[in-house]
Amino acid sequence: MKPPYDISPKILEKIASISQKIGRINASFLDKPSPQLRKENRVKTIHHSLKIEGNTLTEDQITALIENKEVIGPIKDINEVVNAIEVYERLSDFDYKSEKSFLKAHKLLMNGLVPDPGSYRKQAVGIAKGSKLEHMAPPHENIPFLMKDLFRYVKDPKELTLIKSCVFHYELEFIHPFIDGNGRMGRLWQTLILMNEFPLFEFLPLETLISENQNEYYHSLGQSDKMGKSTPFVEFMLGIINKALEHLLERSEKTMNQKDRLEYFLMSSNNTFTRKDYLLTFKNISSATASRDLAKGVALKLFKKHGEKNKTFYTIMNSN
Repeated sequence: MKPPYDISPKILEKIASISQKIGRINASFLDKPSPQLRKENRVKTIHHSLKIEGNTLTEDQITALIENKEVIGPIKDINEVVNAIEVYERLSDFDYKSEKSFLKAHKLLMNGLVPDPGSYRKQAVGIAKGSKLEHMAPPHENIPFLMKDLFRYVKDPKELTLIKSCVFHYELEFIHPFIDGNGRMGRLWQTLILMNEFPLFEFLPLETLISENQNEYYHSLGQSDKMGKSTPFVEFMLGIINKALEHLLERSEKTMNQKDRLEYFLMSSNNTFTRKDYLLTFKNISSATASRDLAKGVALKLFKKHGEKNKTFYTIMNSN
């Protein structure tokens, strides 16, 4: 059964804006962030996803753990971060359409934090806000059937990936299949669904904006519960995705330097290329800048120069 939601004008507006930004990113040089930016974004993703759940470690402490350095802090918080680092480093190992893969991710993410990680709950749970019961999750006996339905939905090729990822996130929060880790699994799996079609989402820290808009995040979940459909949450999450892409464009366009351009070009070019090919990749730089970049690449032995003047071409060194 397809989870209920409406295609509202706000959803259509956000999808159009997101699609335009993804087009700009893919048409330029921003779809593969530099290693430094990828690392920074990964740290932000882990920090803010766990901060929502009450983790107290800072971005500097998470960076230290990624670099295998010792960190002083609550054992539980350190374990949460260590688990999250492993899961996010192995994102490409998980299959967003597989319930088995989903349970494996939960097992890694919650290892040592809950009694039976990777298994659905066997008891009733409710989500309280203060003394008020905010949400009563479905009975635990229904979880296997509800999750199978949800994974059937996520495999539907007719559903737009942008909407599908938001609907999955909401439905997972509603079903609340685990004793703990539902929020971080919802955010993780939304990223996984998105990056299957748009690889740039692997390093886009949506969690940062969710954390900064936490009250609105929970409000949209509550509104969706009251309506009996995920429309308010889809609208909210599409807004978050749109803002995250906007931030990526702003930051990347300002900070990409010669080293970043050369690195990106080596990842995305053919073995043989010309200065014109280089300029087609980086449309915002001048011919003189392109020439300086290519001269630097030759000096660093990243590629070899052949010919002179308008017959000049380059071949990448050590290319398989």
